[in-house]
Amino acid sequence: MRNYFENDYTSFRFHDDVLHIIYHQGTSIDLNAAIQIVKDRLTLQEGQSLPILCDVRGIKEINKAARSYLALEGSTLIKALAVIVDPPVSKIMWDFYIRTSNPPIPNKSCESMDEALTFLKKFI
Repeated sequence: MRNYFENDYTSFRFHDDVLHIIYHQGTSIDLNAAIQIVKDRLTLQEGQSLPILCDVRGIKEINKAARSYLALEGSTLIKALAVIVDPPVSKIMWDFYIRTSNPPIPNKSCESMDEALTFLKKFI
């Protein structure tokens, strides 16, 4: 399995059986971007269901179509999702996403890497 990959929107890295997804600073996510991000993630996972740590602090904006896609199709092969947010902006954005999209996987917003990894450990 490949350990690192980067596309126009994110970088992907495996560490201690968790896939870390870090959005690039100032990234705007539309439906096409969301489709590419999920496609690249699934390719990297090679059919394995994994816990995901996702750092969304770099996202500048994300449209409704992208949020909907990520909530449903984007949940494929994810055991649990910990999202690192930077209050107040990305925390507000994440809370809105959860309320409106209701993803079908365990998820938690976190303010630190340690908090996120503690949440994900029970899903490894």
